[in-house]
Amino acid sequence: MTTARETTAGATTATGGPTSRQETRPAAAAKPVRWAADAATALREGARLRLDYTAQSLWRVDRVIDGIRREGAPYAAVETVLRGLGAYAGEVIVRQAGGEWWATGGDHWVRTPDGRLWDPIDEARRCFTGDGSLRLLCRDATADG
Repeated sequence: MTTARETTAGATTATGGPTSRQETRPAAAAKPVRWAADAATALREGARLRLDYTAQSLWRVDRVIDGIRREGAPYAAVETVLRGLGAYAGEVIVRQAGGEWWATGGDHWVRTPDGRLWDPIDEARRCFTGDGSLRLLCRDATADG
């Protein structure tokens, strides 16, 4: 698993506001952080839905995925969107629980301080099949182990 670290300027706090200092993020965070930001931007611009990286915002994300599923979109057409929404949920867990992104073999997980690994990108796929919830995943990941 990738454990190298990178320094990023202009990071944000758990509430989504900018920090005044540089923060160190795992190198594994680079792609999922970008995917999450892209998904949040797309929903803000396309659906006028603002995501603020709070656990409460995952209610809206679950509803968006449910709506996509009910429209009958084929998985191949929404795979990138689901990856972005899963990465967004992972970034919520990172910010709320103090976790960090881990990656190996192209897969990305969130590791919470208690050592548990979470797969929010796969959970977004499960939501699309009607068998998952990003809101509940976040609740479980941020609860005391």
